[in-house]
Amino acid sequence: MKPCLALTTAVALIASPAIADTSPKKASMTETSPASVKPPIAAKRPHQQTWHGVTLTDDYHWLKDQSYPKIDDAEILDHLKAENAYFEAQMGPQAKLTETIFQEMKGRVKEDDSTVPQKDGDYVYWSKYDAGQQYKKHYRKPAKGGAEQLILDENKLAEGKEYFRLGAVEVSPDGKLLAYAYDDNGSERFDLHIRNLETGEKLKDVIPGTLSSIVWTKDSKGLVYGLANENWRTDNAHYHRLGDDPKQAKLLYKEADIGFGVGVGLTAQEDWIIIATGDNVTGEVRLVPADNPAAEPILVSPRKVGRQYSVDVRDGVLYILTNDDHVNFRVATASLKAPGKWQTLIAGSDKHYLTGVALFKDFFVTEGRIDGLDQVEVRRYGSPANAETIKFPEASYVAGLGDNPEYDVQKLRLDYESMVTPDTVFDYHLADNRLETLKVQEIPSGYDASQYATERVMITARDGTKVPVSILYKKGFKKDGSQPLHLYAYGAYGFAYPPGFMSMRLSLVDRGFAYAIAHIRGGDDLGYQWYLDGKLMNRTNTFNDFVDAGKALIEMGYTSKGKLTASGGSAGGKLMGAVVNQAPELFGAVASHVAFVDVLNTMLDKDLPLTPGEWPEWGNPITDKAAFDYIRSYSPYDNIKAQNYPPMLWTAGLNDPRVTYWEPAKMVAKLRAMKTDDNVILLKTNMGAGHGGKSGRFDRIYEIAEEAAFLVWQLGLTEQK
Repeated sequence: MKPCLALTTAVALIASPAIADTSPKKASMTETSPASVKPPIAAKRPHQQTWHGVTLTDDYHWLKDQSYPKIDDAEILDHLKAENAYFEAQMGPQAKLTETIFQEMKGRVKEDDSTVPQKDGDYVYWSKYDAGQQYKKHYRKPAKGGAEQLILDENKLAEGKEYFRLGAVEVSPDGKLLAYAYDDNGSERFDLHIRNLETGEKLKDVIPGTLSSIVWTKDSKGLVYGLANENWRTDNAHYHRLGDDPKQAKLLYKEADIGFGVGVGLTAQEDWIIIATGDNVTGEVRLVPADNPAAEPILVSPRKVGRQYSVDVRDGVLYILTNDDHVNFRVATASLKAPGKWQTLIAGSDKHYLTGVALFKDFFVTEGRIDGLDQVEVRRYGSPANAETIKFPEASYVAGLGDNPEYDVQKLRLDYESMVTPDTVFDYHLADNRLETLKVQEIPSGYDASQYATERVMITARDGTKVPVSILYKKGFKKDGSQPLHLYAYGAYGFAYPPGFMSMRLSLVDRGFAYAIAHIRGGDDLGYQWYLDGKLMNRTNTFNDFVDAGKALIEMGYTSKGKLTASGGSAGGKLMGAVVNQAPELFGAVASHVAFVDVLNTMLDKDLPLTPGEWPEWGNPITDKAAFDYIRSYSPYDNIKAQNYPPMLWTAGLNDPRVTYWEPAKMVAKLRAMKTDDNVILLKTNMGAGHGGKSGRFDRIYEIAEEAAFLVWQLGLTEQK
């Protein structure tokens, strides 16, 4: 597969029943009034620890199973089950509303949908859903004509499992073997399997516990991959020859820094295997020959704190995307013979933020953003400064390279969407600069884009910074404060949350909501500095931007206090915890998913899977008192106070290795003990899932419908549409 020299951060966030009934199991209605069902009250068992002369007391420390990652404490499990029972009791009377919204959302999903076929070597590949099925089937057929072949059926692999997630999938260079990895419990440890595509036989080679991409060697007889260690960190790259004992796989690289992760990839010409290591701010790359991965690796350039770089290779020339001399990155080149001597090819720009480079035989493509708007540019090797900017049909959109597995091409596969335009697949023909529409996401129940409007407004944060907000609403929306508005954001890891299309939003928008995305600092929406201005000791800018966006939208008449709802997940869930502590009066209801809310305790626990790698993002409170004090000042769990809070829905995954289940559980317990109102607080823990919630597509849709039903219910709009 062709790499893209893109700056990426792993984030996750949620968005088989019989064919006759694809509704997931719902909360049951009982004759018991929800008001008479009391929420679980967690016992207070003070636990103390002292850091930097400050003694921290945590009454709910006991909700962390001390045998983690094994979770078998009966008292903890019973408490989570009691929370789930309370969730069902409260949501039970909303079952009809939830089902109505679920059917609306499901009706906008083409059940027998398929991807646009794409040629890769001797075959054309695509995947599809069958009507009523939760998971995809993957197919191919010979490019020169022939019968289609089912090469992988996720539904078969998922049979009898509460959770299933397909990870890396790669066909060998000779086209005869399929390597695939899957996780069936939400722990994000993927077992790697290999199947002979000519005979259908499954090879005996099974590699448990992978957590990386899969790269085939050039001879199709070996694989390079990374294993998750005991702390769910990929600190290695291994090479396995087919037929050998996987336990005897050759270690190609082992990372010594516990904060760094290791990933593997393949260069555009598929002649070099990339072994990249880094954390959120520093990177380092090694190359090994794809025909001899056991050879001595070539170190491109030794790591320097704060310098990121990624690499691809064309005809012995390295193309490097790096932030070494400009915050918005530059593109440099170097020779394989002197890989550390970089010469600027495309200089960094205050205006143009470069995010990715993809190499092809006769040209290369840069991706980036100008003023937050996606840019895709084609550049020729002989004149890289002369960029051919691909023009898209709307003023505000999301666009980028799609699936482009081949090196020698004269057209590019692109993905495109906007807040009102469904996901669209284009082929861009370089010969005549023409966009060819291959597919537009179908909305089976019907969708008329002309009924909706989108706009972008700039709000002024309390420090004077202008923050963009993208807004979607149905035409006729009244900007007099009478209608509700849902505000969403993420704001971490330099992840820009794009103003794209999501059909699920229409169930709120059609009920009179505006739907807004706040492009707050902490993401890189307006450039890499935008990210830096919302991390480490600037972290509170993220929370303030969101609160100030909510206040500004109220002042502008898009909604009013109590009619503003909000949601976020993971680091965005932390955002939800921070803003309800800061300005609870703004919100009529809040949903917070797999929320990273116990920030201080987590960053003080170096033995948790992700903590060391997170210190560059949040700060290290173990060694740095200033970081300790700053995190303590905003950590949502540590800043709950005796005040009124809005109604809230919290979710968790029992097997979540990213944000552990006890963070939302502790947050809910403490909120219930300290808040001064009677508003409902719900906690739903997926007992067989991880960070992304349930895995089947209908199950995921149902959970989104539950959130929407909760928001509509709490705003008293149950009967309105």
